[in-house]
Amino acid sequence: MNELFEQVESLQGLLVSHATGGQEDEAEYTRLRQVVLAQAALEPVAPRFLRTSRSLGQFWQFIKSKYGTYAERRTYLWDEFRPMLELLERGSIAPSDQIVTVAIERFDSANVQAAWSKALDRRSSDPEGAITMARTLLESVCKHILEEAEVKHDDSPDISKLYKQTAEKLSLAPTQHTEQVFKQILGGCTSVVEGLGALRNRLSDSHGRGKVGVKPAARHAELAVNLAGALAVFLLATWEARREATT
Repeated sequence: MNELFEQVESLQGLLVSHATGGQEDEAEYTRLRQVVLAQAALEPVAPRFLRTSRSLGQFWQFIKSKYGTYAERRTYLWDEFRPMLELLERGSIAPSDQIVTVAIERFDSANVQAAWSKALDRRSSDPEGAITMARTLLESVCKHILEEAEVKHDDSPDISKLYKQTAEKLSLAPTQHTEQVFKQILGGCTSVVEGLGALRNRLSDSHGRGKVGVKPAARHAELAVNLAGALAVFLLATWEARREATT
């Protein structure tokens, strides 16, 4: 892990130098870039320009058109590399919790970050509360995306309806695709949302229950939170990619 951290830090330094007038080694950039892109666990937090900048020449064209001053370029690159470095500093890139946490922190939404943090904290001690927050996380993510896209939505709609609006805006609705494998995967995402909504209504603390009620275990909460976290990152990453494609 220390070696990977040092390689990511070296890549950051190389790009900062190249963006501010330095002449860096093309072969070293290629090597370090491949190291980062080969780490599946880093994919949600890796700078997107690394995928498209296959050479230092391509990176130079990207950075010089994005920012005109050295100071702006340094700040941008430090900010872009910070999520990866923070993830590695935490000691492990394996737990999905850390991957989702760092990915969510990249987005300027206090509601999304708060919902995820509460969902994590409550999984073992308060499974009912964790399930409620898993559903709240997806609701917050959908509202965040729709509001940034200037799409009107009801204040407290059904989560399935809210997700449908968001999926259609992001071209993630199964009906928007003809390839069967994509329809199947995206249909699975819809099923996850519907399942979380049903689970929340059935097992969470959001509704009263009669004398004989089903009480969720920590494993139910873990499943709900993990599913919500993975889908939240997917939605946010898709929204970010669409925004970058139009700028």
